[in-house]
Amino acid sequence: MALWDRLKESAQAMQAQLEERKNELRGGAFRDAGVAMCALVAAADGVIDPAERRRVGYLIEHNEVLRNFPAEDLRALFDDWLDRLAADPERARAEALREIAKARKKPVEARAVVQIGIVIGGADGHFDHVERVVVRDACHVLDLPLHEFDL
Repeated sequence: MALWDRLKESAQAMQAQLEERKNELRGGAFRDAGVAMCALVAAADGVIDPAERRRVGYLIEHNEVLRNFPAEDLRALFDDWLDRLAADPERARAEALREIAKARKKPVEARAVVQIGIVIGGADGHFDHVERVVVRDACHVLDLPLHEFDL
């Protein structure tokens, strides 16, 4: 099986797992950590271009699990994270990882945050190295094993 096919299959499987647990993923800590993860993935290569901002914003607003939250709240959080990452990448990255770490208290939410990062990273058909590094870093702050997510 080609790498693209495996990636697509893995992202679809993770999205299905997220949807199965949708009702457990309603907390503010999950929302904030999930959106911070999306912003880190979107900015992983150090460039936040308008097209990627729109694409990831659209994915966030239309993600079945994140629909538990008002779209305008998700968009505002996402845009705020991207603005912070553009202004001071190192500081904002550390702050985003601290936000993500708050989900560690609830294992279902912690795994869902990582899965969202993988789904967003693979949405364009290419889950590249810098996106993987961001997701690995999230696994570390969430105390989740990398092998659980094929990282």
